[in-house]
Amino acid sequence: MAETLNDQDPQQQQQDESQPDPLEELRRERDALQDRLLRTAAEFDNYRKRMDRDRRDLADHAAGEAIKDLLPIIDNLERALQASAQDDPLRKGVELIHKQMLEMLRKRGVTPIEALGADFDPNVHEAVTHEESDQHREGEVMEELQRGYKVGERLLRPAMVKVAKGA
Repeated sequence: MAETLNDQDPQQQQQDESQPDPLEELRRERDALQDRLLRTAAEFDNYRKRMDRDRRDLADHAAGEAIKDLLPIIDNLERALQASAQDDPLRKGVELIHKQMLEMLRKRGVTPIEALGADFDPNVHEAVTHEESDQHREGEVMEELQRGYKVGERLLRPAMVKVAKGA
């Protein structure tokens, strides 16, 4: 039997070698399809993650804009508390509303920016005026004219401040 294999026509052997093995061709095709499937699955996963992130960013932005609209109301409540006398009967009602508003902001991750006594930071403070002072170091926030707020790390509104400058 070995003699019959060796006795084959050389042209026939060459033709057999030049024809691709059907099994090997199927393996290459399978590998190519599997690679395409994995790439498509990875692209879809990246797309899903990107859409989730975009959706979350949009919701955060919309919530931030709504909260930003409430900040002037809180400012007015604080002004009302500063202007009213301690024995004013309406003061207690204004205090309760103010506390409720601040609690609502806290629940949504909104925090006030601590400005008084801090060094001026242009990322979170807006300098409205500079004033010479012997009692404050240069660049120190002397007075907070309007409170600033952040939600997480995102700035909602910078604190409007008066900054000390060297004498």
